[in-house]
Amino acid sequence: QVQLVESGGGLVQAGDSLRLSCAVSGGTVSRFGMGWFRQVPGKEREFVGSITAIRWNGVRTYSADSVKGRFTISRDNVKNTVYLQMNSLKPENTAVYYCAADASSSASGTTQAEYDYWGQGTQVTVSS
Repeated sequence: QVQLVESGGGLVQAGDSLRLSCAVSGGTVSRFGMGWFRQVPGKEREFVGSITAIRWNGVRTYSADSVKGRFTISRDNVKNTVYLQMNSLKPENTAVYYCAADASSSASGTTQAEYDYWGQGTQVTVSS
């Protein structure tokens, strides 16, 4: 059974940084496509960033336009953990952030339907 556990959320001020972690158990993170999504009450869950599994042609990362240049997704294969480094945070980044795993990693990982497993979410609140 694959399980994902997010951590690292909290309350920060605008301009601060946070690093979210997603610890994976029951599977090997390097073989999964991994993604981060976020959701605010009353809105659809939206894509933040993704990283593909290790493939013959390397690893690719994708980011939503709204976070490009500020948020970075990375993976530690030894710790079996995926990270979302968030810099220059803005109040509109306030949301519950979810980690997700795609067992096939056949695409870019930018849509929710591609994912098989989800974490419980971690709250990020950015004050102005």
